[in-house]
Amino acid sequence: MVDAGKPNQTRGSHDSLDRHFEALRSEFSGQSALILEHARLNVLLRRQISPKENYARLAELYRSEAPYLLEHLNVRWMVSACDSIADWDPDPAARATALSVSLLVNTVKLIESERYLNDQISQDMQPDRVTHVNEALVPLFEGLSVFTVGTDDTLRNMRWRMEAGKGAHFSGDILMEVFDRLQVNDTVYARFRARHHRKKTSWW
Repeated sequence: MVDAGKPNQTRGSHDSLDRHFEALRSEFSGQSALILEHARLNVLLRRQISPKENYARLAELYRSEAPYLLEHLNVRWMVSACDSIADWDPDPAARATALSVSLLVNTVKLIESERYLNDQISQDMQPDRVTHVNEALVPLFEGLSVFTVGTDDTLRNMRWRMEAGKGAHFSGDILMEVFDRLQVNDTVYARFRARHHRKKTSWW
C-alpha cells in the first residue's frame, strides 16, 4: 500500500524523474503499490527510458494481474497503458486496438470539455428534435446522420466487433473495460443509453 498522505492527482510532468515519481506516489496514496508501479512503467516508457525492458515489464504486469488492474485503474491510466502499447508493442493488431482506446477516450474528453466550456451541463435533449430524428434522416456531414435516439443499432454493432477481439491481447480487455466505464459515467454514451428503449439494440 502506498502511504504518501492525502492523494493529489498529478497534472503534467516534472523534468526531474525523481520529482515526477514523488508526485505519482502522492497521486496513488492509499492504493496498491501495483497501481503505482503501473504508472511508473508508463512514465518511463513515455520518456523512452529502456523501452524494450520496461514494456516487457508492463506486458507481464497485465499478463499476471489484468483483473486487478482493470478493476482498480481509472480511465486516465488505462489510456496511458494503451498509449504505451501503441508505441511499443510488436503486434500491429495490438497497437491498433490500443490506439482505438485513446481515440475513443480523447474524443469523449473533447465532447465533454466542449459541453462544460459552453455551459451545457444542465441542458437536456429537446423532445421535438428527438421525435424528428426518429422520423427523418438528419444529415451531419460526409454522409453521416444524427444518431436515432432510443433505437439506433450503431453502438450495438460496434460493441459486437469489440467483443470479437477480447482476449487476444490485453489491449482488447482494456478497450472493453473503458467502453463499459463510458456507459456509467456522465458521458455522451451514458446520456444516449438513458434514452435507449429498444432492447435488441442495446450496447451495454
